[in-house]
Amino acid sequence: MKSPISAARRRASPFGFSSCPARSGAAIPHNPLSRFEDHMTETANLGLPFIDGSQAQKHVTHNEALRILDDAIQITVLDSTLTVPPSLPVDGERHIVASGATGAWAGHGSSVATWETNAWRFLAPKAGWCVWSVADDALLVFGGSAWAPVTTAGGTFSSNNLPNVGINATVADSNLLTVHSNDALLNAIDTTDGGTGDVRLQLSKSAAANTSSVVFSDAFSGRAEFGLTGDDDFHLKVSADGTTWCDALRFDRTTGRVSFPAGGAREVLTANRTYYVRTDGSDSNDGLSNASSGAFLTIQKAINTTASLDISIYNVTIHVASGTYTGSVLVNGPFVGSGSVSIVGDTSTPSNVLISTTSAACITVQNGGSLSVGGFKFRTTTSGDGIDVTSNGTVTIVGAVEFGALASGSVHISAANGGKLFNIGGGNITVSGGAYAHIYAQQLGGVVYAGVTVTLSGVPAFSSFFAGANNMGFFRSAGVTYSGSAAGSRYFASTNSVTQTDGAGASALPGNSAGTTSSGGQYL
Repeated sequence: MKSPISAARRRASPFGFSSCPARSGAAIPHNPLSRFEDHMTETANLGLPFIDGSQAQKHVTHNEALRILDDAIQITVLDSTLTVPPSLPVDGERHIVASGATGAWAGHGSSVATWETNAWRFLAPKAGWCVWSVADDALLVFGGSAWAPVTTAGGTFSSNNLPNVGINATVADSNLLTVHSNDALLNAIDTTDGGTGDVRLQLSKSAAANTSSVVFSDAFSGRAEFGLTGDDDFHLKVSADGTTWCDALRFDRTTGRVSFPAGGAREVLTANRTYYVRTDGSDSNDGLSNASSGAFLTIQKAINTTASLDISIYNVTIHVASGTYTGSVLVNGPFVGSGSVSIVGDTSTPSNVLISTTSAACITVQNGGSLSVGGFKFRTTTSGDGIDVTSNGTVTIVGAVEFGALASGSVHISAANGGKLFNIGGGNITVSGGAYAHIYAQQLGGVVYAGVTVTLSGVPAFSSFFAGANNMGFFRSAGVTYSGSAAGSRYFASTNSVTQTDGAGASALPGNSAGTTSSGGQYL
């Protein structure tokens, strides 16, 4: 029986299957593409077989083309590394045949093998074909000789302007770069490879009030943060709950000085330090510049700031601008370090810088504290001494001072319980207001005036005495010039105390009545 397929018209499909020719002797109508089809038996890209115009059993060729389309379009393969066909393939199962394959796959390296109707069909890829490999979890592209992941397939991959990048993670919200990893490494490019050998990570914010920082978290709840947080100083913050933060460490962007807003370690001075106090300042400032935006508002703030330092071998000077200050000043113990601490107003005209308090001493130095003072006028109302130095505290006068009127029962200078005040050529004194006494030293307290001038303005009245000592206290006046007059007793010495003028005589001290001694007190 004669075969309906002419051997002369047989042509091979891309899978090795034959397409069907036209029946022998059948009339072939004119077709304008017939000359083209005489030379082309299949499509150029997928190799789909053409149907001849006079071909019998056209459905065979058509079905063959459909199979090719089914194999070639939207290809997903199970893997790309097998060299031996699976023993129990499922119909429609596809693989990329690895190089060196054996058995039914021999000679079909790089082809897409499809199991269909109990046989393997092979589709030879062309350059640029892409498949998804399930086992590789990657999109593979055929480069003409081998398959490779799209990102390494030899074409140029541009990472510019990527909308986001997720490494082992899915990008969410504003985290345009998300990395899920136990470790991360940034390794510098050596100079031998064209680099500098350096490596830097830069975080840049858009304005000073914004934040540029690194946050360390526990289950995405912040616990520590460092960087430029809300300004251009460098901060280190900690938090117990990720909501409330404590500023533990701060580095000034201009000076490099370190502060501890939450307390703790002291700043150690490496040079002399100057703080400024002004009536238009603010205790929220750092006190380091003589401007309303930099100076402190109160003298006490400057003292407290100094007390937080280790001044080491250096000196701290607190410059106080002209004006009236109503806050009292307390030094409650020694400063850390061997340097000195001074508060200085206007030493030319002390009355320009007035410390005027109510129910408190203008300056108190106690518990072994030490302070140098000059350039102030002191005045109190209700109660309060001018300068109260007690409990082994020490005050040294280093510039001219003035004592105005004080509250009833108060003294210009009180030295008690081992407290000492020294004015040894440090600054002249003006007394422009009365008090209980100008000087009262008791309980081992002492005051020394030497080589200075004491000027009495008007006739200040002292209800007890000008200078006195009690209970082993002492006052010494050596080489002092007193100018002007005062009302009241000149001196008092009692209970083994000494008021000494180095033999200047009973009238050496200001007053309009004689002084007195008792109970072992001496006037010398």
